[in-house]
Amino acid sequence: MTDSHTLSGNASSANTVASLLSPDALGSALLSAEGIALDHAALRQEVERLATQLRRAGLGPNDRIAIVLPNGPEMALVLLAAMSVGCAAPLNPKYREEEFRFYLDDLHASALLTRQGGAPAALAAAPDGISLIDVQGEGLAIDLVATVEVDATAERPSAADEALVLHTSGTTSRPKIVPLRQSNLANSARNIAESLQLTPVDRSLNVMPLFHIHGIMAGLLAPLSAGASVVCTPGFDAFAIHRWIDELKPTYYSAVPTMHQMVLARAREKRPTTLRFVRSSSASLPAPVLERLSELFGVPVIEGYGMTEASHQMTSNPLPPRHVKPSSVGVATGVEVVILDDENNELPRGQRGEVAIRGNTIVAGYENNPTANATAFTNGWFRTGDEGMFDEERYLFLTGRLKEQINRGGEKISPLEIDAVLLRHPAIAEAVAFAIPHDKLGEEVGAAVVLATGKEATESELRSFVGEHLASFKVPRRILIVDEVPKGATGKVQRIGLAAKLDLG
Repeated sequence: MTDSHTLSGNASSANTVASLLSPDALGSALLSAEGIALDHAALRQEVERLATQLRRAGLGPNDRIAIVLPNGPEMALVLLAAMSVGCAAPLNPKYREEEFRFYLDDLHASALLTRQGGAPAALAAAPDGISLIDVQGEGLAIDLVATVEVDATAERPSAADEALVLHTSGTTSRPKIVPLRQSNLANSARNIAESLQLTPVDRSLNVMPLFHIHGIMAGLLAPLSAGASVVCTPGFDAFAIHRWIDELKPTYYSAVPTMHQMVLARAREKRPTTLRFVRSSSASLPAPVLERLSELFGVPVIEGYGMTEASHQMTSNPLPPRHVKPSSVGVATGVEVVILDDENNELPRGQRGEVAIRGNTIVAGYENNPTANATAFTNGWFRTGDEGMFDEERYLFLTGRLKEQINRGGEKISPLEIDAVLLRHPAIAEAVAFAIPHDKLGEEVGAAVVLATGKEATESELRSFVGEHLASFKVPRRILIVDEVPKGATGKVQRIGLAAKLDLG
């Protein structure tokens, strides 16, 4: 059990995850993919009932509750209950035993919550002394049964307590622990809802995993904070998403760019839908994909910029009548955003530098990692590791991850620029550029592409196509045509290490 941070007064409890669940909103709150629903009053009652069961298992503020469940209404209910009691620690159900052992030990989890028989690797990795809690029932009718029952604590989380703990992806180093407070999540949810102009008539089709900040915030908490409803799908399914849109009538869905590309690959003809907009985040959305999505659904495609350390969204393109700028991630939403040089000086509009942020949604610091904190936090600013610039209207344009830039003999190349060109070729459905080792230049440009159904292209043809649009030093030395681009657990392409995965290292 971890120490509790308490604040006095009603103000502290108002800025919590539990405060996002409106007792007065009308209509559906959570729905299963089959259309079974809980209204807002029933959702609040159900979350409190499940929270009481967790408290009877001896859990309270700041206790870390590891959750290993597949996406769906059960996961949404359990996540909301855990954040209303202590600190939720959702983990990818596809981890292997060794990975579960690392994360459960690293988090110092007080409890492990799974469905009986559904997570044998997690249970095998559970450390001695951890409380085991079983999810019984299914859908929107579940119970949480613990191996030990005690008198439930009356203490409730305050705004300063932990609500959610996640790890960074760890592509270049040991994954870092990001402990987000109740107030971080509450403020972020409201910022997102405001920027997307969410109202009680909106409905989120959540296809993102609920062990990822994107799904938790944009798919679940933001719409609930606005009194809107959420369809809790089993996860992204390119074959089912068009049917879900037709049958469940969402007003938006939010996903990563690779998911949007798969939506386009399996798209029917343009047709009327209930969608008000489509949202993209967690990686840069190539302009051709944005254009095709907007044409397919006949609605704005809103690109946002988020990261775990900021409780997701920092900037977003605005909805009409304000201008959506393709290739931009929009304007600041509830946080301060600046561009810094290497000496922490703020750069003027039009100049490239590192994107830095500060505000009440930003993590206070990585846990037990003074080296990372010294690098990331300077003069009150969190340095994101992303390179970008502002235009004259303070729309932010990202030019790439600093660590993902390709350094070809001193020439710095943004892989995003190459992605965008490749995706304009009519035969290409997916494209990702990355660095490959070179004995003299240090790094050379590589790319992997997936061809559109029924289309053909050769490596030589694609290299020539890129050469027509970009300088010769940016043309990939190798372009692999693959059936599928390797992706992480959330569907996001991880450029670092991709050369080795594709045997180009």
